[in-house]
Amino acid sequence: RQRQMCIRDRWRPLRWLTRTFVWIIRGVPLMLQIFIIYYVPGLLFNKPLFSQVDRYFIVEYGIQDAGRLVAVLIAFVINYACYFSEIYRGGIESIPVGQYEAAEVLGYTKSQTFVKIILPQMVKRVMPSVTNEVITLVKDTSLAYVIGVVEMFTRAKQIAVAPNSPGMLAFVAAAVFFFCSGFGVSESYRHKRGLYLLYDGVFDFLWQPAGLEDAHGYVWRSLGRGGGRSGAP
Repeated sequence: RQRQMCIRDRWRPLRWLTRTFVWIIRGVPLMLQIFIIYYVPGLLFNKPLFSQVDRYFIVEYGIQDAGRLVAVLIAFVINYACYFSEIYRGGIESIPVGQYEAAEVLGYTKSQTFVKIILPQMVKRVMPSVTNEVITLVKDTSLAYVIGVVEMFTRAKQIAVAPNSPGMLAFVAAAVFFFCSGFGVSESYRHKRGLYLLYDGVFDFLWQPAGLEDAHGYVWRSLGRGGGRSGAP
């Protein structure tokens, strides 16, 4: 433990910067982050950065508003990467320390311990939180309208105010779309066995040193995901 603490202390400045960045991103509204990413680079460099992206995509591919889409994509990636990092960190830290110590005694490397022992358990523990964040991500796409991106809600509003429009039915259709998206993500979590089997299949292609198969099989049995497999994989 003292050796691990020394290693962590060696990277303390990087840890402090990372935590500060995550704290700032989580504390600033996503709508404001979209504004900052889209407008601030142009103010700093006296050059409309994303407008140049627009011109490039219009000339090369005939796609309009590509610059705005890129800005929104960057904002969503940064924002949700910070949230997911905290979810994964909590999942990893929830694993008992005894499992790390047992793996070290058995001679496993840090990468083997994490990939084959810690990761399967961490995935199961964080899946509910990850599912909620993905559903929120789908609904947050409506915030893209603040920089002029025509997304689902904006399109529904345009249809609702158009002549001979279906009126509120356009918003109902948008609501159904968001509901179906969230329902699909929820159902994917309910049938998450496919994710575990995918990881299990990838593990089968990895080189397994002697004794690691038994440890991996024990992890899957402890998760209740033996799938009728007898003994170690």
